[in-house]
Amino acid sequence: VFSWYFGPVVRQPFHIVRLRPWPVLARMCAAAILLGGVSFFHGISGYARLGLLGFIGIVFIAFCWWRDVCREATLLGCHTNRVVRGVKLGMVLFITSEVIFFFGFFWAFYHSRLVPCGRLGCVWPPIGVEVIDPFGVPLLNTLVLLSSGVLVTLSHHRLMGGRRVSGLNYLG
Repeated sequence: VFSWYFGPVVRQPFHIVRLRPWPVLARMCAAAILLGGVSFFHGISGYARLGLLGFIGIVFIAFCWWRDVCREATLLGCHTNRVVRGVKLGMVLFITSEVIFFFGFFWAFYHSRLVPCGRLGCVWPPIGVEVIDPFGVPLLNTLVLLSSGVLVTLSHHRLMGGRRVSGLNYLG
């Protein structure tokens, strides 16, 4: 179907990625975002719009790149069972790395909180740090996050149970 863009389709157990312009273009847009952001924060007016242009480019590239991945997976049949298992394993490893990152982040926070060192003045919070009231906006944000998770879960269970209207009402 798209042989003019994707080339001939060869069925094999591994997905061989063909050359695409998206990685190079994404790097150039990321550099534009960096240059535009640094120029904006330093007050240089000539490059400030470059960051916005780079952001728009990244959004466009992400759309096109995922469009290509979906075409390869569905229309061209490049994603065999082994490729699908590899993609799932990659997602599991990504989520695992995120869990490890946040574990380390909170470990450092609680270590500093429970055993403040001499550099912090042996007190928590450190001297000069203004503490936010946890019963204001943080509590509201937590309640919104938890309630949205509950509603999406209820909607999912209703939809899987065949109660479409009831499930969609939970989302709206």
